[in-house]
Amino acid sequence: MTRIAVSRRNLLATGACALVGAVSLPGPASANALGGQNLTNEEVVRQWYATWEKRDWGPVDSLLADNFTFTSAAGDDHISKSIFKARCWETQIDFIGHFDLERITTGAEDAFVKYLCHTKDGKSFRNVEYIRIKNGKLQSIECYFGAQSSFPSAVSTGQR
Repeated sequence: MTRIAVSRRNLLATGACALVGAVSLPGPASANALGGQNLTNEEVVRQWYATWEKRDWGPVDSLLADNFTFTSAAGDDHISKSIFKARCWETQIDFIGHFDLERITTGAEDAFVKYLCHTKDGKSFRNVEYIRIKNGKLQSIECYFGAQSSFPSAVSTGQR
């Protein structure tokens, strides 16, 4: 067996470097939300879509940052939370049935979500959304969808 002599100074330095390295390793992205729970960004995203199915603005509002913005190709360009509530929540909530979250990919402060939304009238549409999350709150959502007939407003007005 080969012996290697290491001074206490080198041993302490090596240990300190190892500790710094271990603390710096990326771990699961997490956020602090809703009563101090330590939630991952995926859990925050799942809560977001579940709140739509409950049809209650209170839980939706609690997940949105005060400076929340929403953007989509339907003419929404970084609209505020209050405009989002009037333009998106209030006009669409009676048409949303439920969401099938097909893909969630999270980062330290963001997520991409692909979902299939089922409407109450038996129709469905797919969207992809890029969500920025900080401290358990949604900072912004950018919604991407296909043809005009595939976003909720067109579905809810009966367009095909």
